[in-house]
Amino acid sequence: MEAVGNILAGVFVVMGALFALVASIGILRLPDFYTRIHAASKAGTVGSVLALIALAIVSVQTAEVLRAIAAIVFFFLTAPISAHLLGKAAYSAGYRMWSGSVMDEMEDDPETVPTALADSDTPPNPDRA
Repeated sequence: MEAVGNILAGVFVVMGALFALVASIGILRLPDFYTRIHAASKAGTVGSVLALIALAIVSVQTAEVLRAIAAIVFFFLTAPISAHLLGKAAYSAGYRMWSGSVMDEMEDDPETVPTALADSDTPPNPDRA
């Protein structure tokens, strides 16, 4: 039975590593800040969770399994929220979306309009600092 657990844990570790690889490629290849944080938060979270599941499978102590489960819950609760808040803050600061973006759902929201946009006709260029 221990051999089956080790094989299963190995499969989870490899799958987690593949998700982490996809996240890192997404960070390098995607065109703008918003799509990059999406890749990092979604694929990175799944990769980390799969590695923690592998840890829980091979652990023999209950405390280690409970810590792994607590870390999984923590990842699922914090990563999407932090990525959302980073994106909202970047939008409020004036970071432009990629020119190939199809829709900007936040442009009509008065809470997220950058202050520089409200005061002038030209948006700030965050690349020119």
